[in-house]
Amino acid sequence: MSAYINGMGIISPQETFAVADFLTKPKTYSGDRLTAIEPDYTTWIDAKLLRRMSRIIRMGIATSTLALREADVKIPDAIVTGTSFGCLEDTGSFLTKLIQQKEEALNPTPFIQSTHNTIGSQIALLLQCFGHNQTYSQRGFSFEHALLDALLLNAEKKTALAGSADELTHTSFAIQQRFELFKNALAGEGAAYFLLSPHLTTHSYAQLTEVITLFKPVGDEINQKLTSLFQQHEWQPSSIDILLIGKNGDPIQDLPYTEFLKGFPDAIICRYKHLCGEYATSTSFALWLAAKMLKEQSIPAVVTETKHTNNFKRILIYNNYQRHYHSFILVEAC
Repeated sequence: MSAYINGMGIISPQETFAVADFLTKPKTYSGDRLTAIEPDYTTWIDAKLLRRMSRIIRMGIATSTLALREADVKIPDAIVTGTSFGCLEDTGSFLTKLIQQKEEALNPTPFIQSTHNTIGSQIALLLQCFGHNQTYSQRGFSFEHALLDALLLNAEKKTALAGSADELTHTSFAIQQRFELFKNALAGEGAAYFLLSPHLTTHSYAQLTEVITLFKPVGDEINQKLTSLFQQHEWQPSSIDILLIGKNGDPIQDLPYTEFLKGFPDAIICRYKHLCGEYATSTSFALWLAAKMLKEQSIPAVVTETKHTNNFKRILIYNNYQRHYHSFILVEAC
């Protein structure tokens, strides 16, 4: 299965939304969390609707709108979304008022808008898209499962708007810090949508070829999976031009990458989490970065220290989330 990325929209801690600049002036941060840089939503969403939307819904709608606009598609055949924690701001608001008001006279709106499928539902309502609409919430595999669903739809000759959205609030950050999830890593957030189509167009960014997930792999399972992938495509490790890995700065969580990189001595090594932070669906940022690099045949200096040429055609994204969720996303030039 494969699909063409014909449109993209992303909001991240970098200047990535509807801008021509490609990470030539990366943002610098102090502290232990990266916050998404949000655009002026009034140019993308009706002002009358904005005041009723939470932050994560605004990000989802804006990025999906841009992806559709780039692909020149008004209504996709399907919408698939991945989110690990859903609308945390509304969840926190509802639970706080539940305690403060002793479960009395509660406003139901934050509860209604706190569910994980709110983002995809709001996009569908605005587009009047009545096709397949699915939200996946499998922690570190949420975005990958959305992509797999989209690939299945593409195999049926259907276009799919696939993406992810996860936000970081003061409450969620404090709770995750308590569990030492961000002990040595920068916390992040972001939203991204991609219009995946079975058809190549003049404005296609790249081709999404493979999505592979491994939960708590043991022994040599990762290498075995990669060997199977290479045999399927009749490739060698040297067939991969760029490795885009999800190192987050935590020595323990980054251990799997050390052994993995030994199998690709000739590949250009790139990193991305120092730009977007660590969060469950950060691979959506990696997919945007990979597709952009393939389209422009350019590698931003901020993602690699390796010398390189601009003649590359395959990028393998490898992400390890909390050492349990391992995923591979293979992207190729059109």
